Amino acid sequence: MGLQAVTYADVVAGVLAVTARYAHAVDDGRANDVVATFCADGSADIPGQGVITGAAALRTFFAGQTPRGRSRHVVVNTHVTEWDAGQATAVSDLIVLGRAGDQGWSVRLVGRYHDTLHNGDGTWLFHSRTLRFAD
Repeated sequence: MGLQAVTYADVVAGVLAVTARYAHAVDDGRANDVVATFCADGSADIPGQGVITGAAALRTFFAGQTPRGRSRHVVVNTHVTEWDAGQATAVSDLIVLGRAGDQGWSVRLVGRYHDTLHNGDGTWLFHSRTLRFAD
């Protein structure tokens, strides 16, 4: 099946959908679902971890993360900066909220994602995802 004509709104909707799937899967500790948001040869560049490339390496990394359960990745201000029917680039702000014991929620970190995404038959996936923490 070839790619059909898409509008900017279609691309934004696809980018927002995969971004939400990723955040929910990370928060729930579902490594396989996190990996499913990436292309087979996709990569994640995470501060302190370096670049993690390919489904197997991504699965190993995310499976080793402690399921947070009491954290939420809040991704906002997503802006698709370049796009066509098969590829897009986007930038998004990240706020990670956490809760320890009976204490209220607090901001754990703030960062920004720089993403390159590919559209495979209508499903947008991360080809590369770079995270940088705010100073």
